[in-house]
Amino acid sequence: MFYLLILLLQMKLIKQITDLNKAINKEKKLGFVPTMGSLHKGHEALIKESQKKCKKTIVTIFVNPTQFNNKKDLNLYPKNLTKDCNYLDSISSDIIIFAPEINDIYDNNLSVKKFNFYGLDKFMEGKYRKGHFNGVATIVSYLFNIVKPNNAYFGEKDFQQLRIIQQLVIDNNIPVNVIGCETIREKDGLALSSRNIKLSKHYRKIASKIYEIINYVRINFSSMSFLEIYTYVEKFFDNIPEIKLEYFTIAESKFLQPVKEKMKNKQYRAFIAVKLDGVRLIDNMELN
Repeated sequence: MFYLLILLLQMKLIKQITDLNKAINKEKKLGFVPTMGSLHKGHEALIKESQKKCKKTIVTIFVNPTQFNNKKDLNLYPKNLTKDCNYLDSISSDIIIFAPEINDIYDNNLSVKKFNFYGLDKFMEGKYRKGHFNGVATIVSYLFNIVKPNNAYFGEKDFQQLRIIQQLVIDNNIPVNVIGCETIREKDGLALSSRNIKLSKHYRKIASKIYEIINYVRINFSSMSFLEIYTYVEKFFDNIPEIKLEYFTIAESKFLQPVKEKMKNKQYRAFIAVKLDGVRLIDNMELN
């Protein structure tokens, strides 16, 4: 606690909305990177992209309870504010860090707004995590209203979330540019995620199979039928008992509707979710 107090004095770490308003009052172009902490190189890439285009960058560290449909998952989510602040300071001492408490955001009313995402939320994560995207949209809309950024940066690893936030901004006339940034990966291809640190050394090695299969699909997408692709993926994971495949879906990139056959002039992405070692991991990849 004492060390955190020192950080509060040395860095631009802000806990209160009123203090944030004072800190950004005169800033003309604000970049915004919302996070739930447990920061890594993927977050760093978003921050650096913001710093290229904006005068000042605000990073929020807030584990949002309304987007977890599983309380156990919420309780197990890694949290270390001091470590995150040190990491941000190693990137740049000019970052404004906003780490509010739950009541500061939800004002003692921990409720979820309901949104119409026009089908963007019906499949993949929306199917397996009921209410998740309403929780995401609720917190993002609150944070947009508080921070009032010009640009907001989100990683394509959560591509479905990115598309939903883009739709949220359009539907609610929120004056912010939502910018998607490419997925940052480990040397073996595994997408960077705050959940990766929860994997044992053995399962971390096995987790590279996620990238192996979706990259295989990308390489062979033009020469394989959808039936051949889905059959291959199922057999691939049948031979890896440590990994439980939750879903593998090929969807059209704009509206995120699963498809069964290829059409000309359409862009497709592969989406995947698996569980291994008690950890749930997701990934996706552009196919054409």
